[in-house]
Amino acid sequence: MNILQPPGWAQPKGYANGVAARGTLVFVGGQIGWNGAQVFESDDFIDQTRQTLMNVRDVLACAGAGPEHMVRMTWYVIDRDEYNGRLRELGTVYREVMGKNFPAMTCIEVAGLMEDRAKIEIEVTAVLPDA
Repeated sequence: MNILQPPGWAQPKGYANGVAARGTLVFVGGQIGWNGAQVFESDDFIDQTRQTLMNVRDVLACAGAGPEHMVRMTWYVIDRDEYNGRLRELGTVYREVMGKNFPAMTCIEVAGLMEDRAKIEIEVTAVLPDA
């Protein structure tokens, strides 16, 4: 996997501008902040983000992949102000669950998610390198 960073651009914080990779593609459908039994344990944004990231990590593991194989993440949040206001906490939780793996990322504020209590949804594309 190669991180794509145009010459002269400022280094992004917490994501990559682009990633080039070759191998088996792994697509993780949108994960939200409930547990494996589809039960929300918290309505707190950071707690739901932690659970969502753990869910992504668990699905990646089913393909023999891990956070280091992620090439793209799309985050859907229902409150942009809460996201921006809690960036320090988000960074801490992200590194706890995903380590220092920062794929290309997009974050979009949406009016709502399919589950009423969900505050965040994340989908991921990963690439397992060719053997």
